[in-house]
Amino acid sequence: MRNEKEMFELILGIAEKDERIRAVYMNGSRTNPNAPKDMFQDYDIVFVVTETATFIKDKNWIRNFGDLLMLQEPEKMDKEMGMDVDLDRSYGYLMLLTDGNRIDLHIETKDSMIDGYRRDKLTVPLMDKDHILPSIPLPTDIDYHVKKPSEAMFVSCTNNFWWCLQNVAKGIWRDELPYAKLMFEYNTRVALDQMVSWWIGTKYNFQVSTGKLGKYFKNHLPESYWEMYLKTYSDHNYENFWESIFVTCELFRLLAVEVADHLSFSYPFEDDQNMTNYLTHVRKLPPKIY
Repeated sequence: MRNEKEMFELILGIAEKDERIRAVYMNGSRTNPNAPKDMFQDYDIVFVVTETATFIKDKNWIRNFGDLLMLQEPEKMDKEMGMDVDLDRSYGYLMLLTDGNRIDLHIETKDSMIDGYRRDKLTVPLMDKDHILPSIPLPTDIDYHVKKPSEAMFVSCTNNFWWCLQNVAKGIWRDELPYAKLMFEYNTRVALDQMVSWWIGTKYNFQVSTGKLGKYFKNHLPESYWEMYLKTYSDHNYENFWESIFVTCELFRLLAVEVADHLSFSYPFEDDQNMTNYLTHVRKLPPKIY
């Protein structure tokens, strides 16, 4: 696998030689001083170009980055599905190369760049042939920090967590595994992960990021809580699924009560007790006979 130095030399070398490319900047995890560094980090690169049409018409130019293992062109797919996409302003090539490097490359016109350059605070200029890139501060992940919840947000999260578990329970009883699993992952886990993030936020005065999809949870949770979190994942066996559900409830309760105490919110103990009793009751029911 080519290392970071080699990749930047390649990317900037391609930009330097192509007169259509007037500036280059990068965003994403490689610009984030707080993100762990590893070989699987994407290179999120933007080429500011004079026009997009010639790049799109003949995409052989991207072969300069190396042999492709797979390519995705999001705007092309959106266009082919009938979505309204302005290909004259921007276009993307998501490239996985055979050496393992991944480049998420976007080309965009100067007008498109001006509209969006300052929006992402994790942005670093790499090349500017014509001095067109606006001045920006040093990169910061502040936009990705856990946001302190309002009491209404906390109430909504706890209510959704306990309410949606009834759907998981009846899905198990009906032997509707896809329904039960998706209800758990798309509703229960979403609420759990939100509470995990808030709990971590309270420990760092909401000056921390838990990463995309909670990928840094392990770094910030105490070992005992992390071990519980691991047990919220189960297989297709219903008894194992039930065990994970009750561990999920226990972990959610621990975290939510601490968050509520820290932020002077009220935790819905009655909903918790009622739904815990309900889940216990459904678990003991004989399965539905078809």
